[in-house]
Amino acid sequence: MGALRTPREKWIEEGLRTLAAAGVGAVRVEALAKTLGVTKGGFYGYFTDRNALLEAMLDTWERESIDEVLDQVERTDGDARAKVLLAGRLTLSDRLLPIDLAVRDWARRDAAVAERLRRVDNRRMDLLREQIGTFCSDPDEVEARSLLAFCLSIGHHFLAAEHQGRTSAQVRARAAGIILDDRDPGADRGQAR
Repeated sequence: MGALRTPREKWIEEGLRTLAAAGVGAVRVEALAKTLGVTKGGFYGYFTDRNALLEAMLDTWERESIDEVLDQVERTDGDARAKVLLAGRLTLSDRLLPIDLAVRDWARRDAAVAERLRRVDNRRMDLLREQIGTFCSDPDEVEARSLLAFCLSIGHHFLAAEHQGRTSAQVRARAAGIILDDRDPGADRGQAR
C-alpha cells in the first residue's frame, strides 16, 4: 500500500495561514512542506508551481469571504441591518480577517491580485448597497453609507487612536448605528437629525 498524500486542501490552508502570518513572500513550497511535515514532492501532484498554489489560495479566500458569506446572509431571516452586521462579522472573522488584510497588502504590489480584490470588494459593496437600499431611498446616500460601512469595517484595523473614555468597540458600534440608521434622511419626517 502506498503512502498517503497530504490533501490538496492542507497545502492551501497552510498557504493561507502563512500568507496571513507573514505575507505572500513567505509562501514557499519548501517552507510549507516542512511545516506540514512532508516532502515537497506531493505538492506537485496538485499544483504545477507556486503560482498555481497562490491562485488556489485566492480562490479559497474569495469563495469563503464572498460566496459562503452571501449564502449565510441570504439564509438569515433578519432585517437589512442584521444582514449587514452578519456579513461584517463573517467577513472579518478571526479566520478571514488576517487573510483579507494580507491580500490587501499583496494587492498593493500585484496587479492581478489587485483586480481580484477589486472584484471581491465590489461584491461586498453590492451587498451593502442592496441591504442599505431597503431602508434608504436616496442613491447617493446609499452609496455613501455603503462606503462608510466598508471603510469602518476595514479601516478600524489600522487605526491606533484612542476614543476619550470609550472603547474602540463602543465607538464602532455607535458608528455602525449611525450608518445603518433606518430613518431615510431624504424623507421629510418633521424631526431633526
